Amino acid sequence: MVFSSVEFLALFLPLFFIAYLATPSGARNLTLCCGSWMFYAWWKPVFLLLIVGITFAAWFLGREIARADDRANERRQKQLLVGGIVVILGCLAWFKYANLLVKTADEALAATLHAGPIPWTNVILPIALSFTVLQAVSYLIDVRRRTVRAEPSFVSFAAYLDMFPHLIAGPIIRYSWVDKALIERQLTFEDMSIGARRFMIGFAVKVLIADTLAPVVEAAFDLAQPSFVDAWLGNICFAFQIFFDFAGYSAMAIGLGRMLGFKYPENFRDPYLAVTIQDFWRRWHISLSSWLRDYLYISLGGNRYGDVRTYTNLLLTMAIGGLWHGASWSFLLWGVIHGAALAVGRFWNQRGLWMTVALSYPLTLLVVLLAWTPFRATSWTGTLAMLSGQIGLNGFALSEQMILTMRPLLLVWMGIAAAVVFWPAVRARFPNFEQTGEWWEALWPVAVFLYAIAVMMGHQTVPFLYFQF
Repeated sequence: MVFSSVEFLALFLPLFFIAYLATPSGARNLTLCCGSWMFYAWWKPVFLLLIVGITFAAWFLGREIARADDRANERRQKQLLVGGIVVILGCLAWFKYANLLVKTADEALAATLHAGPIPWTNVILPIALSFTVLQAVSYLIDVRRRTVRAEPSFVSFAAYLDMFPHLIAGPIIRYSWVDKALIERQLTFEDMSIGARRFMIGFAVKVLIADTLAPVVEAAFDLAQPSFVDAWLGNICFAFQIFFDFAGYSAMAIGLGRMLGFKYPENFRDPYLAVTIQDFWRRWHISLSSWLRDYLYISLGGNRYGDVRTYTNLLLTMAIGGLWHGASWSFLLWGVIHGAALAVGRFWNQRGLWMTVALSYPLTLLVVLLAWTPFRATSWTGTLAMLSGQIGLNGFALSEQMILTMRPLLLVWMGIAAAVVFWPAVRARFPNFEQTGEWWEALWPVAVFLYAIAVMMGHQTVPFLYFQF
């Protein structure tokens, strides 16, 4: 069940909110926990056992780490933390990377020993596992660092970790952001209206923009020899698609969280207006970039041990972040590109070098767009094909396959996508520009939401891109 589906909008969401609002405030965590588990079990009930198991393990280990909170038991604390992280990450590693390792081993055996493939049945990756694991790990580390208290109630902890708005594709919510709201939160008309507005806007941009661009992206990346125009058209459309798909989901999750009484932080802040790679990662998937910084980069040593170690840590952090996105070596390449760009940017700044925004902005955008190529291609063959097209090795004309996907309405939504992405820069340049009034601010989200529902009913639901991660 996805947010942009009839089952969710017409069945699960209204029934859940009726139950949630009818529940006394002291028992709403239980309603939220049960509703979230029902939401997850809608996909494959058997994998609910895995999510609940990870949830219980993180809750139990957090309490044990807190109980050992003194110098005499510091060694036990470390053992519990390391053991818990190994077990939780081990679950993710098995489900996410076992197929990739077997496939790589098969290719190596075939190339060196001419041996047949290893007998193997592909492991299914449960949705939500990646985000659940990162949240569980951050909770255990925060308890160990004494920055949060260990949650005494399993129901409250499960309501946090398995909360359905951010369960499937984030944002990655830290316990410290919601711990007070878990104990006492108020449901107000203002929060409900603000949350509903965010949800409707997120739903609209996902269905109307991201889903509309999906056929162009698929057609471009399926070409064996894309031309220059094919490759760049597909690449730019994917940049729009993944932004509106994931930012749309994040907006829907933030809106639902607000309606439930939780205030999640923003996950995107105009990332395609970034003037440096460092700036991009302060704007893109903020909950992930801050997680990588606080729990991986700093744990590796951060910038405390000299320049070479710092550059190495940046590369390792982003490479691991790339592999977290999926079991493909092309995701690793995406992470390495960003890690190398971050290292070069740090080197440039440390030397006191300077670059005008007129040059740094297009250079940053070019790096981001080129990095999206292996991210979307998800294979070496597809990546090389698109890169060869992007440098003009396969000609320049638009191919017939791409022409068949281009429709007038598609061009309209491409223009709207560009306008939305660059509108903040235009608004900053003309600060005296004002909206037409509060009535318009209240009306247009409802109008586009209803139109998006009508569009959704007319075609097959496109899964959110981050569901696969």
